[in-house]
Amino acid sequence: MRDPYDVLGVPKTANAAEIKSAFRKLAKRYHPDQSKEPKAKERFAEVGSAYEILGDDRKRRAFDQGEIDAEGKPRAPQFDGFGFGRQPGGGGRSEFRNFNFDFGGGGFSTESGSIDPDILSELFGAGAGRTRTRSQQARGEDVGVSVAVPLATIAQGGSVRVALPTGRTLDVVVPAGIEEGKSIRLRGQGHPGHRGGSPGDVIATIRYAPHPLFKVEGRDLRLDLPITLYEAVLGARVRAPTLGGDVEVSVAPGANGGRVLRLRGKGLPAGADQAAGDLLATLRIVLPNEPDAELTALMRKMRDQKPYQPRSGMA
Repeated sequence: MRDPYDVLGVPKTANAAEIKSAFRKLAKRYHPDQSKEPKAKERFAEVGSAYEILGDDRKRRAFDQGEIDAEGKPRAPQFDGFGFGRQPGGGGRSEFRNFNFDFGGGGFSTESGSIDPDILSELFGAGAGRTRTRSQQARGEDVGVSVAVPLATIAQGGSVRVALPTGRTLDVVVPAGIEEGKSIRLRGQGHPGHRGGSPGDVIATIRYAPHPLFKVEGRDLRLDLPITLYEAVLGARVRAPTLGGDVEVSVAPGANGGRVLRLRGKGLPAGADQAAGDLLATLRIVLPNEPDAELTALMRKMRDQKPYQPRSGMA
């Protein structure tokens, strides 16, 4: 191990307050649960070992006098002035090596008591400096997921099965009329907690799945409604789809293509703070699929005898 003064970056003349300040700064910097620096775990252990010696007046004096090395081991086998000598029945174990690190949740622990528990508690939370302390509990991380919900489910409410990034699947209950972009929190369904901590949540963000007929505009729905040429000329009652099933609408005689029929309350249902939307049906005149000789003759006669200019207002 390197010289503990070099590890903490302090001169040999540093006082106890300067040594303590240097340790606090480096312990925060290299704590394995917080640091993203390479080899943070090794540096954290090195810093702790250095402070184990320099933070204790008795051990610091022994190091300065050459009685122990940078690892706290006695330099002379027979030296026993500070308890470094061989213990009864032992192999010369140093009392200074009873120093433990717990990297799971950020606590130092020490049997010899050389590290001030108040320092560790202040740095890493209550309990971090207790003898053989357990890592602090930590809540699991939340999991965010986007949920594509069919408009039929938005209209009536229901559930949608979702595959999570974790590989699990679960059902998300969707209330009727929920707005796009809103989130539903599923408590306790996220990543598991650390050291017995509570699990995180799943946060499901709602988006509307595309629909083959309807286009969403706020709470309104837009629909292209095809009608025949004779329905447009003569007028008719035609069936139009809605999220709640087909309804009958009136097409007035002489209706032009592009005319919009508003069906009130037939859009998306009311949400938490919004009223139900409308269905806006745009008429689209559709000619027969197959050519019709009579229709062609009628149109020629109309062109020649009763022409009109629908684009006159565009010049």
